[in-house]
Amino acid sequence: MTIDMSQALTTFFDESRELLTEMERILLSAEQEAFDSEQMNALFRCAHTIKGSAGMFGLDSVVHFTHEVETILDRLRHGDFALSSELIGLLLETRDHTACLLDAVSSGGTVNSQTESGLISRMQVWGGKVSGQKEPEPSGSAIASIPSLGPVPATTDSPASHHCWHISLRFETEILRYGFDPLSMINFLKTLGEIVHVETVSDAIPEFSVLDPEQCFLGFEISFRSNATKSEIANVFEFVSSMAKIAILPPNSKTSEFITLIESLEEDKTKVGELLVACGTITNEELVYALCEQSALGGNKKVGEVLVAQGVVAPVVVDAALAKQKKMEEARALVAKSVKVPADRLDALIDQVGELVIAGAATQIQAQRARNRELQEAASNLLRLVEDVRDTALRLRMTPIGEVFSRFPRVVRDVAKELGKDIELKISGAEAELDKSMIEKIGDPLMHLVRNSMDHGIESPELRTAAGKPARGTVSLTAYHESGSIVIEVADDGSGLNSERIFRKAVEKGMVSADANLAPADIYRLILEPGFSTAEQVTNLSGRGVGMDVVRSSVEALRGTLDIESTLGAGTTIRICLPLTLAIIDGFQVGVGSSTFILPLDSVVECIELPADSDRTDYLNLRGEVLPFLRLRRIFTVEGTAPPRQNIVVVRFSGRTAGIVVDRLFGECQTVIKPLGRLFAGIGGISGSTILGSGEVALILDVAQLVHGAVASLSKSQPTASFG
Repeated sequence: MTIDMSQALTTFFDESRELLTEMERILLSAEQEAFDSEQMNALFRCAHTIKGSAGMFGLDSVVHFTHEVETILDRLRHGDFALSSELIGLLLETRDHTACLLDAVSSGGTVNSQTESGLISRMQVWGGKVSGQKEPEPSGSAIASIPSLGPVPATTDSPASHHCWHISLRFETEILRYGFDPLSMINFLKTLGEIVHVETVSDAIPEFSVLDPEQCFLGFEISFRSNATKSEIANVFEFVSSMAKIAILPPNSKTSEFITLIESLEEDKTKVGELLVACGTITNEELVYALCEQSALGGNKKVGEVLVAQGVVAPVVVDAALAKQKKMEEARALVAKSVKVPADRLDALIDQVGELVIAGAATQIQAQRARNRELQEAASNLLRLVEDVRDTALRLRMTPIGEVFSRFPRVVRDVAKELGKDIELKISGAEAELDKSMIEKIGDPLMHLVRNSMDHGIESPELRTAAGKPARGTVSLTAYHESGSIVIEVADDGSGLNSERIFRKAVEKGMVSADANLAPADIYRLILEPGFSTAEQVTNLSGRGVGMDVVRSSVEALRGTLDIESTLGAGTTIRICLPLTLAIIDGFQVGVGSSTFILPLDSVVECIELPADSDRTDYLNLRGEVLPFLRLRRIFTVEGTAPPRQNIVVVRFSGRTAGIVVDRLFGECQTVIKPLGRLFAGIGGISGSTILGSGEVALILDVAQLVHGAVASLSKSQPTASFG
């Protein structure tokens, strides 16, 4: 079988970038809270895994640099020095440079050699900061140093019955494809001592019909007599340490260490006795004797109970084995398998489902025209199944927005240090899901907003203290679902927006007239105009009037809206409201003249009849509230005379409610969103088009723009009627 090295390299790059993201997360969390040994080991594993995997592909530049990183992390986890803010900063820089190295390898580019030399020199300085203790033994990321379980009874800490090293090996299934032979490594152990016994663990072998002979499914429990050190034994498996789970227990290990080993095993269908033999806690002869005694007792006692009664093994070890069995049974019940699917294949599936939706609607129309009840029922069932397939396919593309939010802790840390400010980032709602295609496009706008909040919003610690605020400022990222949309808020507790200053700057630039009567919300929106900036100095972050207009354009391109709320001296909140998907939606079909329009169903609140006396107003009384409305016939200049009875579709978007006057109501429909194309890209109030089951084209209304327009017209008309 030929190995696809290009595919293997792609997997390596993907996994390495995930590991770098994990490194950044650990380092940033360590700066805010306690840093434990588990996090330290996880940090070391990230660097070591990248180094080992890069070595298998011959990526010497990556291996050389990550080896230096690994050296610092190894000394750090052995307590040669403490983790400080300075060291965290250095490690974050090495993380960034490793990402640059990976990008250079994948794209055939180069990296700045001076930057790398400087980082290596700084790392080597830290590498020399030792406290004089004994040099720690090198170890691979997958070689488990058995941790202490804390105080245990004296009887459970007595040495186990064997006097040999115990080595537990579990290899990844793909290890053979990379040219490594587990048996050759086991045989190499003979150069260091005597292999007393090898227990082969075969539980992972699949059925013969699906068995791949080029994959490794075996594990090994080895009893090894040797005077070698743990480091020397570990070096035998150094080249595969990133592709195996390896545990090495010295002779006469305490039973607490065997308990930890039992808990680390992952085999299924392993009986307690076999687990204990595999761990070296008892011998096969002791197990056979215990089974015979159990049989003599009529099977009334479990093997573990017999072994404890014989004094062969401590009760706590048996309890650990039983707990392991229970965990394996629960894991089998809850096991979930995932498959990585290329994004282009998923996009193609969504497109095909969209065409299926259109074809299903056409089938239903033809069935209705034929007036055949059985055919209509079959078409209705087909449409229901198509709707289920559509929902399932769309869920495949839904991704937690936390994927985007995870970038910002590092951004906030670096920018805060650059600005000399103390800023905390709070994230909530990271589990809220959004279409994958939108996730990729919303990252840059959010980056602009966060950086602006830090630069313009949050004051310096001195100013905050003088204003009676905490010295540490706060930037919040929040996401939640509302009315079929996702709302993302970027908020800060800074100085807020100065509406007078913004208005004065807009007058200077000729954007508005000096006598314009603008509401605060309209004044705030002026900062979204191209070229607008109130910054007095140009910095690396802002001041050139570029950024906020890009944010607005990006959000509107996603059929979203952007609102700004601010209180002078208290802070600013920028709210982005986006549809959950750009592919297929549930729609509400309406008609005006001979034209058909679609409203997103999630934004529709209710439908009411237009009062006969509403010809001269653009608002009405809806249960004591002012409801502004727009007439589609007037907006799109639809020819013909309006029918004597018209309807209002009440819609809500981003907390605002408005009405849309239409001639007819057709009801719900599945809507496949089609782009309008460049020729119609500038038309306001329209976000896309769709093909109806009849083959006709219907326009999809942009509810966000229509609601904003209706509310704006209401504020201009300033109604005086009282709807008490």
